[in-house]
Amino acid sequence: MATVQKEVSDRTLFGKIMKWSFIIFNVIMLIWFIGGMSTAGDVVGNAASDAERAGAAIGTTLAAGMLLTLWAIGDVILGLFVLFTRRKKLITIEE
Repeated sequence: MATVQKEVSDRTLFGKIMKWSFIIFNVIMLIWFIGGMSTAGDVVGNAASDAERAGAAIGTTLAAGMLLTLWAIGDVILGLFVLFTRRKKLITIEE
């Protein structure tokens, strides 16, 4: 007589929406950050004077900091939703 343990853990519809929102948010933020830094690099490279380069570098640093802060806050909020919407694992024993 053998016993088989089967783990059952599936998300609800709301849980799946939260999980995919978390994934899509991270992909969008990554694209936004890479695109923003690429554009900022072009602006700094095409600056005519030292003052313009310094201003572009300061603006780039501020923008990067704001994007990373927004990314972290969004990840914490959506991550908590993802964490709290998962179901408990049910172990069924079949004989």
